[in-house]
Parts: sequence; C-alpha cells; structure tokens
Amino acid sequence: MLLVDTYLDKSSIQGIGVFARHRIPKGTLIWKLDPRFDRRIPVDTYESQTGPVKSYLDRYSYPDRHDPSYIVFEADDARYMNHDDDPNCDVSSPEETYALRDIAPGEELTCNYNHFFESGFDFLGDRHP
Repeated sequence: MLLVDTYLDKSSIQGIGVFARHRIPKGTLIWKLDPRFDRRIPVDTYESQTGPVKSYLDRYSYPDRHDPSYIVFEADDARYMNHDDDPNCDVSSPEETYALRDIAPGEELTCNYNHFFESGFDFLGDRHP
C-alpha cells in the first residue's frame, strides 16, 4: 500500500501515472506490500482468466519474486506507477519501495520494471513460457 500522499494524473510516460502530492524526501518508505489488501493470486487462477479480467491482470500485476507460483496485484494506485530507466523509486525489495532521491510535489513516481522480471520487462500477457 502507498504510504505517501499521491494522486493519479495523465502521464507523459504512459497513460496514467502516480504523482507526489507533497515533497517526498530521499529514503522515505513509499510503498509496502500489505497482505491485508494487496493480493497474491495463484498463477493457475490468473492463467484460467479470459477477456477483460485477464487483460487487466496482464497490465497491472507482476510475478511474485518470492514464489513464482503467484502474481501480485496491488490494491491501491501503486499499480499505475510507470517504468523509467532512471527511476526516482527503488523497487529492488519485493516488499518495500523507497525514494531514491527527493521527489518534488507534482512529480511522477517511477520505478524500473526490470526488477520484477528475471529476463527483462514484459507485460504478463506478453510473456511466453
């Protein structure tokens, strides 16, 4: 769950993005996996989906880095965080995200999606076994 005050807005990177409502100092814990809200979905459940549900999970979920038999679906707006090769958020930990530098009010929060995939980033639905 996001632990800082944010809002969604149009992103210059892709579609919708997550933006800081207030200044976020470097090192601030921005997001933490909260199993009360964030969902770990078994891969077989994910793979059995079709249509809009499957498309949504393809776009907004990622492999669980602790257990490859699950995917993670974030319950809050963190799922709208966009990729950047030079991100301002560190997602190298599977369960926490920190600010890599000071983030200004109105600045988009970004992360490097390559941390979620062993062989480089692809949307889940674009991956082939």
